[in-house]
Amino acid sequence: MTGFINRASFAALALAAGCLPGPVALATGPLRVGEAILEPVDPTALPGFPGSDPAASLEVFRRTCAAPPVEIAATVAGSAEDLATACTRAASVKPEEARAFFTRNFDAYRIVRAGEAGGPSRRTGFLTGYFEPELTGSLAVGPGFTTPALARPDDLVSLAPGETKPGLDPTLRAARATPGGFEPYPDRASIEDGAIGERARPLVYLRDPVDLFVLQVQGSGRVRLPDGRAVRVLYDGRNGRPYTSVAKLIVQAGHLPLEGLTLARWTGWLRDNPALAKPLMRANASYIFFRLAEVEDPRLGPPGAAGVPLTPGRSLAVDSTLWRYGTPFWLEGRIAGEDAPGRLVVAADTGSAIVGPARGDLYLGTGEAAGIAAGNLRDAVGFVVLLPKPRAVP
Repeated sequence: MTGFINRASFAALALAAGCLPGPVALATGPLRVGEAILEPVDPTALPGFPGSDPAASLEVFRRTCAAPPVEIAATVAGSAEDLATACTRAASVKPEEARAFFTRNFDAYRIVRAGEAGGPSRRTGFLTGYFEPELTGSLAVGPGFTTPALARPDDLVSLAPGETKPGLDPTLRAARATPGGFEPYPDRASIEDGAIGERARPLVYLRDPVDLFVLQVQGSGRVRLPDGRAVRVLYDGRNGRPYTSVAKLIVQAGHLPLEGLTLARWTGWLRDNPALAKPLMRANASYIFFRLAEVEDPRLGPPGAAGVPLTPGRSLAVDSTLWRYGTPFWLEGRIAGEDAPGRLVVAADTGSAIVGPARGDLYLGTGEAAGIAAGNLRDAVGFVVLLPKPRAVP
């Protein structure tokens, strides 16, 4: 994901999270999540709600409901019990009843920022897109396939939000377990130079370091093997170092203009300028490890952080410290230039760059066309969260 990596397991106090009744209500003020105010809104007054195909959103909601519970941060909004009740009701809803289901079982809140005087100030959120790249590779090293995607090493310890280890910088999100305790996990440059030794276990070999970099930025992908089969390479942990946008560094260094900068353009520049590309890519200290999986349904994407396959155009990566997986959102605005005035999506993933209550990353599919669409999606849109009613109505 996220995208920007996207796929993380947030081990926190699940019991405490499940007991939260919903957004924080101030004694003399409106409902809030983080620094945002939740303004109640009548969903029937939202232009276009719940979209031209609410049955598709219902299917994504049900698929997310069916996933095993994911441990999340204790600061997350909404009640796990109320969401479970809505999930139970969704199981028996017919496709033609999807519109009524979303309007009757959820309360809608527009997410706005507080103004200087403490009142709501209508500010839109920000929506980007991510995708699943499809690359060519081989399970064995050979001509044309020399860059390995590595399996998760056995000394990598992932840290939950707020979790720290003695003597470790609290900003690091992972650690290296040693006989003497914990230490920072090596950064990208050190790993590439052999810092993890025999723990660097290749899973699949890609064409070049740029393909690996794209795979790591997106967090997962499909790899087409020489025999025509496709395997899925899934996120299985990161070294916990901060993520730095290489595209941004390319622009800042004056190599390419920001205007018209696409994934194809900046990755093409990296390939054309390998001497300059290597230090720029190494400036991103974050490093991602993977695992292999079968492609069970080619129409769906890889599993998101919620543990269910992502649905193109319907699965949303959110800030998982604020929002519970399975929560529906109505995105107000013409997404990627479409004519529809909004889109109903479901929180099913997260990403290291997805921070804040009105920030989302929309999954757009697999392959080159999806990558182009994801690269072009940088829209200011309104975010309306649908929180399940305390006692969902039949």
